[in-house]
Amino acid sequence: MLIADDDEDIRFALALLLSSQGYKTIEATNAKEVIIQTNRQNPDLILLDMNFSRDTTSGQEGLEVLAQLKNNDIPVILMTAWANVALAVNGLKQGASDFVEKPWNKEKLLNSINQQLNFKKIKQEHQGYQTLLSEKQSNKNQTWVCQSDAMKQIEQLIEQIAPTDANILILGENGTGKSQLAKRIHQFSSRQDKPLISVNMAAIPDNLFESELFGHQKGAFTDAKQNRIGRFQLADQGTLFFDEIGSLPFNLQPKLLRVLETGEYEVLGSSQTQNTNSRLISATNADLSKLVNEGLFRQDLLYRLNTLVITLPPLRERLEDIQPLADTFIDQFCTKYRKSKLSLSPDTVKKLKQHSWPGNIREISHAIERAVLLSTSDEITSQALLLDNTTNQNSDIKLQPLEQAERKLIEKALSVSSGQVIEAAKLLDISRNALYRRLEKFGIKYES
Repeated sequence: MLIADDDEDIRFALALLLSSQGYKTIEATNAKEVIIQTNRQNPDLILLDMNFSRDTTSGQEGLEVLAQLKNNDIPVILMTAWANVALAVNGLKQGASDFVEKPWNKEKLLNSINQQLNFKKIKQEHQGYQTLLSEKQSNKNQTWVCQSDAMKQIEQLIEQIAPTDANILILGENGTGKSQLAKRIHQFSSRQDKPLISVNMAAIPDNLFESELFGHQKGAFTDAKQNRIGRFQLADQGTLFFDEIGSLPFNLQPKLLRVLETGEYEVLGSSQTQNTNSRLISATNADLSKLVNEGLFRQDLLYRLNTLVITLPPLRERLEDIQPLADTFIDQFCTKYRKSKLSLSPDTVKKLKQHSWPGNIREISHAIERAVLLSTSDEITSQALLLDNTTNQNSDIKLQPLEQAERKLIEKALSVSSGQVIEAAKLLDISRNALYRRLEKFGIKYES
């Protein structure tokens, strides 16, 4: 909070009062310092004296500074010992949030400060929820099937642990439905009426990690053109879902750990500590214990994440779920593409169950979507699936050390993508950071 006054006694008295209420303060003694401190520190609120020269009573100095602060979107409370109605009205018209006479009434001043800070928070939350609403995906097409024994056990576990606030770690191969499980847990929790905020940890650039999670104020860094509400604040009272948590770079892990341990964080550009109250669900296809042993993932962070662990089985171990899943996707895509109701032929059902589904639910969804588009009758044939049979020919796979096979796959992906690491990572269905770690591990050269 910035205290702008030319009187040292006034600044000291205000700093003492505000510090006793838990606020951190900075000071400015003249109009020039007010602008400099505002641009450098981006305070949450400014207490602005209207007369910096002792022989001035017009308040013009304060109004001139106020005009320069107009675009900073920071609440300003004007203060003067020479108050009059016309001056107060003029200040409010030019963008001031409130007007206080000296000597001030302690309770009135603190109430005004609290009111302005709360209004600022509500405004930021409104902007954040507008962003959330624009990004929020519809839940009407969620796919959750649990007819197999393995999924019935998970469903039973969900009903048991969802009402608690315990942190949950979801493990499973790519495409097994980890994000769907996170939504399912949220729906059964006591926070179901609050937001579920998803964050893909592999998609956040390192330099924007704090801004994305904790938010930032306008001017906090070069490209911070406006205030941004962070994911922790969006998920307050709700659920925060960290997808691909295993791809979080090691140097950023302590920043996340601190929030999980203390429940506290600071918005970039603000000195005020915020508290978070959200239920944390994380997911990964990585072996976090192995990453811990390799020095790539913090043990203490893992302990914070894995209070409860749920491992989703791959689709090849859920044969009873394959036909119900296929039927669900048929209904979805027939609606999407405005096609009449389709059914699966017996031969198609057999082929679906024989396929190994290395891409799991994501792969069967794509296969059914393609079949719906290509079908010319009211029945989907096995030919319309266009499944790659080579994925089932395990007898043709050459046995070799796992690391050797992994290296060959990486080298082939780099070759196909002409050395582009991001494109190679997409082909391998792993995050960019995970591929960089493997390139370093195997000493494979790549284009930077």
